[in-house]
Amino acid sequence: MTKIGVFLLFLQSMKNKDKKLKSFEKALEVMDRLREECPWNRAQTNESLRPMTLEEVYELSDAVLKKEEDNLKKELGDVFLHIMFYSRIAEEEGRFDIADVMDKLCEKMIYRHPHVFSDTKAADAEEVSTNWEMLKAKEKGGNRRILSGIPDSMPTVLKAYSMQDKARGVGFDWEKKQDVWDKVKEELGEYEAELEALDKASSEVEAAAARGRAEEELGDFMFATINAARLYGLDPDTALNRACDKFRRRFTYLEEKTIRQGRDLHDMTLEQMDEIWDEAKARGL
Repeated sequence: MTKIGVFLLFLQSMKNKDKKLKSFEKALEVMDRLREECPWNRAQTNESLRPMTLEEVYELSDAVLKKEEDNLKKELGDVFLHIMFYSRIAEEEGRFDIADVMDKLCEKMIYRHPHVFSDTKAADAEEVSTNWEMLKAKEKGGNRRILSGIPDSMPTVLKAYSMQDKARGVGFDWEKKQDVWDKVKEELGEYEAELEALDKASSEVEAAAARGRAEEELGDFMFATINAARLYGLDPDTALNRACDKFRRRFTYLEEKTIRQGRDLHDMTLEQMDEIWDEAKARGL
């Protein structure tokens, strides 16, 4: 590329950066006015915002999964609004502001990417991930444990995946991914055995004990299955979401066709419902 070409790219980059900074400044001004002039926004606290933040994150997740570009921009904006909201509340209390949040983010990213911001080398994404976990553990200090950063309230499928991935980051993982299937089969067998014990229970006490053991084994089986998905590069949360969407489409087809026929699902046999279900499958639903 010629020197003129490089210079033109530099000018375009500076122009785009100026545009982004102006948009960021406008967003902060909107947040300030909302907090100062709107009774509802003025009344919000960290605690009242939290459930709404979770809702916005799930809406963002939906937009990502459905590949809805326009909606993705909207949901990203909603999440960003909440970041500014928490920061504005902290600023009012004299604790920190949005600049401190951005500075903390940059500080962390620079520290955890020495292969970008210093002379450290990283051969591939796997090595970057391993180095990330090592640097994170070092950054947190000796009293911080590998899994302590995973929130208790995190959705369980994501929590299991995150725990397994963090353990992998320090070398605690299967040497060969194929070996995980023995564990999956072992956990499935133990789960089935406890279900049989539950069916054979002759008293409420026995049934309660067997139910507790079966629930524990079910958890172990699900954990092992999620581990298998991770080892093969699959996202179990996305996979389960796809299964739920598919079930919703097919069951809704069953329900709507039944209504059009003037029938009631409660009065139909399983075979009759299966026939319509298979029809939905054949239609690619």
